[in-house]
Amino acid sequence: MAHNDDFQDEIGNNHIATSAKNPVRKDAFVLTDDQKIESIKKDVENILQTLGMDLTDDSLSGTPNRVAKMFVKEIFGGLNPNKKPKPSTFDNNYKYGEMLVEKNIVVYSTCEHHLLPIIGRAHVAYISNGTVIGLSKMNRIVEYYSKRPQVQERLTMQIVQELQIALGTDDVACVIDAKHLCVNSRGIKDIESSTVTSEFGGKFKNLETRREFLDYIKLDTKF
Repeated sequence: MAHNDDFQDEIGNNHIATSAKNPVRKDAFVLTDDQKIESIKKDVENILQTLGMDLTDDSLSGTPNRVAKMFVKEIFGGLNPNKKPKPSTFDNNYKYGEMLVEKNIVVYSTCEHHLLPIIGRAHVAYISNGTVIGLSKMNRIVEYYSKRPQVQERLTMQIVQELQIALGTDDVACVIDAKHLCVNSRGIKDIESSTVTSEFGGKFKNLETRREFLDYIKLDTKF
C-alpha cells in the first residue's frame, strides 16, 4: 500500500497525465446537482472540522455550502455534458480562406492532482474548409473543457478535437500558456514559471503555417 501511495504521489507531484480523457465514472450523473451539493457540503464540513476550525463562526458557517455550490455549479461545471456549448457553425459564404486566430482567451481551470487553480491564456486558430464558427463559441469551448479537474496537455487536446469536430476539418491549433498554483504556491513554490502546451492539426503541422500562427500570437493587440 505504501509503495502505491508513493507512486501516486510521484505522478501527482510531477503533474503526469495518465489518460487522454477526463477519468469520469459511468455513474457520474446519477445524482442531481442538488444532491451532489448536499453530499459535498458534508465533506467540506468534515475537512474544516478535522482541521480544527470553528464552524459556528459567522465567517465560516456558510463555507461548506458555498464550496459545494462552487464545485458543482462553477469550477467543475464542465464535467456535466448538458453544459456543453452548441457549436453554432455557419457556411463560409464570404469565402474567407486565411487563418482565423482567437487569442488571449482566459483559462481558469483546476489541476486534478492538488485541486489548485490553473490560470492562463489560450490561443486558438483554424483554417476554414467551408464552415466557420461563432467567435464567442471558441471562448465557450475553452471554458467548458477548463471547468473540470484537468491537466493542461489534455485540455489543449480537447479544445482542438472539439473544434475539429464542429468545423469538419483537421486544420485547428491551440497553444495554452498558464500558471499552475500547485507549482507556484506549494512544492517548489516557483512563482515565475508557467507551462506552455500546444496541439497542431492538419495544415498547422506545416512549419510555415505554424510559424504564421505563432507570429499572430505575438502581435500587440492591447487597446
